Amino acid sequence: MSQLLSNFVILAGSTVTNSGLSVVTGDIGLHTGSSIVGFDTPNGPGTLNGMKYSGNDPTATQAKADLTTSYNESLARTCEMIGISGNLGGRNLAPGLYNSQTSLEITSGDLTLDAQGDQNAVWIFQMGSTLTTTAGRKVILSGGAKANNIFWQVGTSATFGTNSVFKGNVLASMSITLNQGSSLEGRAFAQSGAVTLDSSTVTKPNP
Repeated sequence: MSQLLSNFVILAGSTVTNSGLSVVTGDIGLHTGSSIVGFDTPNGPGTLNGMKYSGNDPTATQAKADLTTSYNESLARTCEMIGISGNLGGRNLAPGLYNSQTSLEITSGDLTLDAQGDQNAVWIFQMGSTLTTTAGRKVILSGGAKANNIFWQVGTSATFGTNSVFKGNVLASMSITLNQGSSLEGRAFAQSGAVTLDSSTVTKPNP
């Protein structure tokens, strides 16, 4: 991920839309669209602790190009790939490259990512279609794991359930929806579609 791209926590293709008292810490970008709704100062209702870039702004344009590069790099990785599918809830996963030809979900329990004492540990999750979490489900980091080192390459769209807690950088081909009260420590990047928030929290992860 480029230095420019790492400054953003939300990047979308069509729109960025917020309803409710969302709090976003980091920059928001939009290209080629120009509609960033719900973070107007001083009326809100969302709070943005960062900058907004949209349309043909050169920063937004370059960030979108960098996103395409990062998405393609994540998709192309194959070394020591581990096949995985379906529901990740209740599992404890070591660092590695995980691949699903279809969808992934966290629905029947929480997912723990254990770095086993390695603060440089990296996870890459590749999936052919959707990423979904249901209400209240969590991604839990242990053993020194960092949200900044987790990448979710989503073939279509990602949806995070009400009051769910998610970690990592989400690179979706289409759209990302953060439902009411959900939180993301990481980044929500949608190449072609929208990023939608509802009283959600998105926080730039520590490097």
